[in-house]
Amino acid sequence: MSGARAPWAGGPVWAHAVGWFGAHVLWNTRVAGAHHVPRTGPVVLAANHQHVMDGPLFIGVSPRPLHIFVKEEMYATPLAWVFDAAGQIRTDRSNGRAALASGLAVLRRGGAVGIFPEGNRGAGEVASARAGVAWLAVHGGAPVVPVAICGTRLPGASVGGLPPLRRRFYVEFGEPITVPSEGLSRRQAIADGTEQIRAAMADLVVAATARSGLVLPGPVGQGQ
Repeated sequence: MSGARAPWAGGPVWAHAVGWFGAHVLWNTRVAGAHHVPRTGPVVLAANHQHVMDGPLFIGVSPRPLHIFVKEEMYATPLAWVFDAAGQIRTDRSNGRAALASGLAVLRRGGAVGIFPEGNRGAGEVASARAGVAWLAVHGGAPVVPVAICGTRLPGASVGGLPPLRRRFYVEFGEPITVPSEGLSRRQAIADGTEQIRAAMADLVVAATARSGLVLPGPVGQGQ
């Protein structure tokens, strides 16, 4: 994986501007805890996932230019060129090695990556998490900042489509997590770190929903 090339560093700069406009002009987004994101050095931002809006919102409110992991299926749409130009990371969820290598290359040049550890849009409660987030933390020597996204999907709503303009969203960044690895094999550090990160994310989501008054949407209905 050492030969992987990082995506274009300039992409997230303009993507952030577009995302910021959407978050704060088209919609009404309150952001809390952004000071928890380190200003420099490698960092992984890990967010819950419930709606197609989460990705653009994530990029727009991040205090640093952010390369997020985008599922490969989205590249079969007319938006594929946008993802490439925005410097995002194409991800095959059945075999994520290439995507992880690209994410690691971003971290090794001191950049920030964003990931949805749940892997799919769902209830947003972070009942499970994939190991890629801890893999990046361990191999990239990066802290993980948990992120709670609230309000992008309401109970009973579809995971796709645009929410009504000026709907209220809430995004909260939690305290950074350092995945312990000393005295552990990398395999064990990743396994332990995955659960540590998942639990921190789940706790943050509970706290964020209470602070914002925005409830989680519940499971995705059939056909969504």
